[in-house]
Amino acid sequence: MLSAMWLGFLLQTMGFFSNCTGAIIPLLPEGLVGIITSPLLHGNIDHIVGNSIPIAILMFLLYQFYPLVANKVFILGWVSTGLLLWILPPIDILTGDYMYTCTIGASGVVYVLAFFLFFSGVFKWNMKLLTISLLVVLYYGSLIWGMVPEELFYNLEEPSKISWQAHLSGAIVGVILAYTFKQVGDKKKKYIWEFPNYYNEKDDKLWQEYKENHPEDFLDLPYKKNDDIWEHLEELRKK
Repeated sequence: MLSAMWLGFLLQTMGFFSNCTGAIIPLLPEGLVGIITSPLLHGNIDHIVGNSIPIAILMFLLYQFYPLVANKVFILGWVSTGLLLWILPPIDILTGDYMYTCTIGASGVVYVLAFFLFFSGVFKWNMKLLTISLLVVLYYGSLIWGMVPEELFYNLEEPSKISWQAHLSGAIVGVILAYTFKQVGDKKKKYIWEFPNYYNEKDDKLWQEYKENHPEDFLDLPYKKNDDIWEHLEELRKK
């Protein structure tokens, strides 16, 4: 993923992707190609470096702790986020005016991964996966502010170049994928002591070890004598 991103950026610097080529342009047919190509394109060196670090960390966590669904989450997250972004109308949040926007960058994929990792741990309620969820919140909790237009917090002289729609799309897709795959892979382990009405002597290893190591403690127990079938033979014949 990182190699593809930096290759795309290199091609941009060589002039292969100029203006809105390869970008997602909402509601316009020529912007559909951006669903595939836009995460590989970036506006400047700061933009691609800012996305490369979380992509590397979050993808490592995804493939390390969710190997059974990692490919599905990554591919479905990539395509679904781009498609949802293309469907959303590009409206200025303050004026309501239509805006012709070109969106590039892997931040939508970053949001998919971050929200999937967080909510998947919550849905599965597995301690190991919950730890990953807490790590994601600790380091990327501020991502939630990227889902809100900057214009609501700052007086900008020109429209913000940060696509909150892409972030919001990625977050929505990440949550949906986490819920969809909540039954796949590690789940919460339920231990025997969590079943209050369950007890089986054979499962009690300490008790079994004690019986093996101290057989003398069980010699005087009043064992029930086995019935001798021959003693009841006449009774059975009468029946």
